[in-house]
Amino acid sequence: MRLHLFIASLLCSAAALGQEVSSPDGNVRLRFSLTAAGQPTYEMSYKGRAVVKPSHLGLELAKDSHASKGMRETSLMDGFTETAHRTTTFDETWKPVWGETATIRNHYNELAVDLAQPSSKRTMTIRFRVYDDGMGLRYEFPQQDSLVYFVIKDEHTQFAMTGDHTAWWLPGDYDTQEQETQESRLSEIRTRFHDAVNWSNSSVSVFSPTGVQTSLQMKSRDGLYINIHEAACVDYATMHLNLDDKNLVFDSWLTPDATGMKGYMQTPCQTPWRTVMVSDDARDMLSSNLILNLNEPCKIEDTSWIHPTKYCGVWWEMIVGKSSWNYTDEFPSIKLDQIDWSKAKPNGRHAANTAKVKQYIDFAARNGLQQVLVEGWNVGWEDWANHWKQDVFDFVTPYPDFDLKALNDYAHSKGVKLMMHHETSSSVQNYERHMERAYQLMNRYGYDAVKSGYVGDIIPRGDHHYSQSMNNHYLYCVKEAARHHIMVNAHEATRPTGLCRTWPNLVGNESARGTEYEAFGGSQPNHTVILPFTRLQGGPMDYTPGILETQLKTWSDNPNYVHTTLVGQLALYLVMYSPLQMAADLPENYAKYDDAFQFIRDVACDWDDSRYLEAEPARYITVARKAKGTDNWFVGGKCDEHGHQSTVKLDFLDKGRRYDCTIYADAKGADYEKNPKAYTITRRTVKHGDVLKLTEACGGGFAVSLMAK
Repeated sequence: MRLHLFIASLLCSAAALGQEVSSPDGNVRLRFSLTAAGQPTYEMSYKGRAVVKPSHLGLELAKDSHASKGMRETSLMDGFTETAHRTTTFDETWKPVWGETATIRNHYNELAVDLAQPSSKRTMTIRFRVYDDGMGLRYEFPQQDSLVYFVIKDEHTQFAMTGDHTAWWLPGDYDTQEQETQESRLSEIRTRFHDAVNWSNSSVSVFSPTGVQTSLQMKSRDGLYINIHEAACVDYATMHLNLDDKNLVFDSWLTPDATGMKGYMQTPCQTPWRTVMVSDDARDMLSSNLILNLNEPCKIEDTSWIHPTKYCGVWWEMIVGKSSWNYTDEFPSIKLDQIDWSKAKPNGRHAANTAKVKQYIDFAARNGLQQVLVEGWNVGWEDWANHWKQDVFDFVTPYPDFDLKALNDYAHSKGVKLMMHHETSSSVQNYERHMERAYQLMNRYGYDAVKSGYVGDIIPRGDHHYSQSMNNHYLYCVKEAARHHIMVNAHEATRPTGLCRTWPNLVGNESARGTEYEAFGGSQPNHTVILPFTRLQGGPMDYTPGILETQLKTWSDNPNYVHTTLVGQLALYLVMYSPLQMAADLPENYAKYDDAFQFIRDVACDWDDSRYLEAEPARYITVARKAKGTDNWFVGGKCDEHGHQSTVKLDFLDKGRRYDCTIYADAKGADYEKNPKAYTITRRTVKHGDVLKLTEACGGGFAVSLMAK
């Protein structure tokens, strides 16, 4: 008996001492331990400076309905002992199907700690992967008799901050990220929360006055950049963060389902990775591949059909309010199969008509754009906003003025493809019911990309856009699309967590406040130099840039204006990385600024190399990218409302080679409000080592093309 107690004492002492693992370069260190109560705890440092103070780990489970009467569910929070641990090293270089670089190195040291909970006879493993720029952790549950099915009431992964950092945050919301990012100290989030919620556009499914969304970017007073997010969110609810603003401790907060539960699990299973990125250089935040590396390798054997795409489309004039998605203003609240479309009276404002789409096809063909997106082509838009209806769209029936076959034939004759649009109106069951037939229609007519949408409340009612069931739906769509060789660009879906590595046909998401809001009142000029630090950490965004006629009243009744200069819009093709880039303005507006539009014609959307030259969250970003399979480089710089003086050293160019350099810059006196369309274009020959000094106007930027001779 005494020997048994002595061994138990030794085990407890070893657990208290904990296990440590560091990054390959030694800068990031992580320590795991168990408290006296057997609660898993970790802490993290960078170059000897604390990043995450001791923080608890665990999951709170819902009561087991199958348990004996009077027995309560034993949560996976404490009472653990360590049974084993393993440290390993991994180093590989992999090639993304598309991306910011041709290759990505995945190099980390790993610590896996096996834990047992004697009171419940349950086991779990907590796995840590430590990179030079941060770490990821996740919970793993092996198959076991004492834990087969379980329901998550709450996950309690803590991130204890070391100080009152400056944070760039969105209020917690289970259904949308289409809000303005706030900048404040952590301690100020509570007082800023109510004003931060976009009540007119949010579902107002907020859970706490100190709840925020990930990816959360922060900066400490002593100059550390810290980012909290998640990776590989599969069969699990999206994570938010709830802040204890007195102690400055974040606690994970999962999106609930209609019953309030957070997740339904069956062993063997695992959670997504919870990630913390850190550096003393903001540029490292933007060049990090930590989120991608924590996802599984590509599961599509033949990826030859997946391709980055530059496109235009019948979209902006509807967003601005000049045209409509619906063909007629009649037939409210009548089911699709009850409408005689031959008797429908056209409203004269329907944009997705054969004649107009041909004009966009011609425009795309003349300017080297690969595809044309057409929204409003299919019947159902007359009553689509009544989200209680589950059969608004069938995704295969065109309006009378949209000749599906003829337009596809015409597009293909011009070397252009049409891009499909599927607005589900969040009637998920209806979409899944029609999906196979809709994808078959796309295959029949040569479509290889679809923009899907999830506007409105989820049907069945009560669920949320970021819940476990909806995350499963989004991934199901991507997998089914892959079977049909279709690329997916999902709008209003959950925020990305790097799944585009595993399923590279997921070429884009919205999941943030995009260009469309410039027609609804505008976003702050610093918006696009915040998003690369936050939303874009998990994957590319279909931001839809390229609005050169920034003053909408010049061609419509819309009084709003775009909150950048004209040249600032060109910069977005570099700063807001995406393999799917839209030339979003109208063809007639591009004709007015044809010399500036040349940059959009020239710029690539797939890259062999990317170098972040300057960066500061919400202030400025400057990036240089080398076009895939060429020796040509493009440089973009974007800034906030205060302007920026940029110095671009051309050290990334090949030595001994000369380049034709075209500089698109804000003219003297340019200003996003008062003089947005003042720009200059200059040309010169440059070489390795030359320096460009460029002035970015308030809300402006610059764009540079460097064509190898």
